[in-house]
Amino acid sequence: QVQLLESGGGLVQPGGSLRLSCAASGRTGSNYAVGWFRQAPGKEREFVGVITWSGGGTIVADSVKGRFTISRDNAKNTVYLQMDSLKSEDTAVYYCAAGKVSLVSSGYEYWGQGTQVTVSS
Repeated sequence: QVQLLESGGGLVQPGGSLRLSCAASGRTGSNYAVGWFRQAPGKEREFVGVITWSGGGTIVADSVKGRFTISRDNAKNTVYLQMDSLKSEDTAVYYCAAGKVSLVSSGYEYWGQGTQVTVSS
């Protein structure tokens, strides 16, 4: 079992930045990729990005490319989502998930509880 805990969400103005963290505990010795997804009210869960176990490979969605960056610190069992130039349409609950490298939610075995990000003036 792997437990995931997101943090770092909050209210930010358009154009601002936030850094989300996803801290893992439990079977962290397994080579899981970590993905980020988001879900806005009334919308389906959307892929944001994924990082491989080694951290050498990342994929981000076109909607956030150039604005969001994923990184990981395996010594701390933590993955980060750096979000810059935030827009109102980035408002959503953000989830991290552990599993295989996948662009769809069904590829992930473990999920965090989510953290709210609100972009508003």
